[in-house]
Amino acid sequence: MGVMAGHSQFKNIMHRKGRQDAKRAKVFTRLVKEVQVAARTGAPDPSGNPRLRSALQAARAANVPKENIERAIHRGSGADGEALEEVRYEGYGPAGVAIIVETLTDNRNRTAADVRSAFGKLGGSLGETGSVSFQFERVGELRFAAAAAEPDAMLEAAIEAGADDCSSSEDGHEILCAPDDLNTVRESLEAALGPPEEARLGWRPQTTVPVTFEQAETLFKLLEALDEADDVQRVVANFEVDDDVLARLTA
Repeated sequence: MGVMAGHSQFKNIMHRKGRQDAKRAKVFTRLVKEVQVAARTGAPDPSGNPRLRSALQAARAANVPKENIERAIHRGSGADGEALEEVRYEGYGPAGVAIIVETLTDNRNRTAADVRSAFGKLGGSLGETGSVSFQFERVGELRFAAAAAEPDAMLEAAIEAGADDCSSSEDGHEILCAPDDLNTVRESLEAALGPPEEARLGWRPQTTVPVTFEQAETLFKLLEALDEADDVQRVVANFEVDDDVLARLTA
């Protein structure tokens, strides 16, 4: 029996349920916000700002219109741009699943209320910052499209680049590395295979919590409610579901 853990298969399940079209605008908003913040926190020139380069690559890979991207760089690097803050929320969901919610916001009160409301309505509890992040490891994450390379070639390139882990599936290739190595690994892989669809700092669960079908139903509603909140950039959770539960969830 196979087991899937972490956040990526939450995305896969939502994808299989055919909700992606409705989320396209939300994805655009997220990517544009990341471009804006990256342009504000470093140089507006991507060659000297690795975070901006990653944000631009992710936006282009998702076909965000060029004018939206240019407007975000302008807003981020100009004094008149709204200041978006990075705020992290942590809490627990059903079955004691640990959840990290990363947000970019221009109004902390509104964001906190949205996040607290989702946790409260769907069997979760919001904790203090640091209350669950110790259960996760900070990692550099890179994603390449499946067509970027054959799995063996991707693994070889990842090892050569100094990455720690590489997993390939029909959805694409995911490479993990130490946070401090993200830029060098990305540059090496980009030189060999072209730009990644995504390159950023992420969270990887150190241990996972198995959930039953009933727990998973509520948990996924909570994760989706958080995922859909306006200011939320990404949600990570340390749950694990087996194939039987996965089949029922996607039925």
